[in-house]
Amino acid sequence: MGRQLAGKTAIVTGASSGIGREAASLFAREGARLVVVARRRAELERLVAAIEAEGGEAAAVAGDVRDEAVAEEAVSVAVRRFGGLDIAFNNAGTMGEAVPVPDITPDGWREVLDTNLTSAFLGARHQIPAMVARGGGSLIVTSTFVGHTVGFPGMGAYAASKAGLIGLVQVIAAEFGGQGVRANALLPGGTDTPMGRAAMATPEARRFVEGLHALKRLASPGEIARSALYLASDASSFTTGTALLVEGGVSISRA
Repeated sequence: MGRQLAGKTAIVTGASSGIGREAASLFAREGARLVVVARRRAELERLVAAIEAEGGEAAAVAGDVRDEAVAEEAVSVAVRRFGGLDIAFNNAGTMGEAVPVPDITPDGWREVLDTNLTSAFLGARHQIPAMVARGGGSLIVTSTFVGHTVGFPGMGAYAASKAGLIGLVQVIAAEFGGQGVRANALLPGGTDTPMGRAAMATPEARRFVEGLHALKRLASPGEIARSALYLASDASSFTTGTALLVEGGVSISRA
């Protein structure tokens, strides 16, 4: 068992599946105490049980990340049960309507922006003071290369929300670096998660997306989780305000 996060407490949102679940499990194996957040309580409870079965410590907060009370409760649990907060991985997200920009409904636009961008703001609003009280910490968001290095048709709200996250962490990094808080965006490429598979509904669609990457494959959730671990750990102690591409070369591939 590694110990890169020994003695630290982390919040991970979107932890019931995919990248969030893998990151929570990895952080726990690396010594962190976890507060895991998602809407599906049963999945969270299974994750907590799996972490505890391996000798780790974890607590679940079930709720919608668009609700500020959920963000506040997650920080409260971290402080009350584990003594403070050192790491926050604001990872929860949604793809939204796969339609051209003129066809995105206002409700659909708001749902994506609220889930992907506003939820990270609400999380940070409570996480940052707890980290400052601790003497510093690492705040991470899951963004994407879409809207940063590549524009994909049908992903207007998704791209806008994820690009907004990069601006948000840059400002947080500038505002709180002097108090020991680092803030970075993680930009995965195509990843073999339930949300990713839903966007690649046929074998042909999956092969097409794989072919867009220089590595000609998708990432596993564990590969993205290991990059989140880098940003969470002291290995990245001089890294802040960055947009870290972990996308298999999709941004530079033309063949």
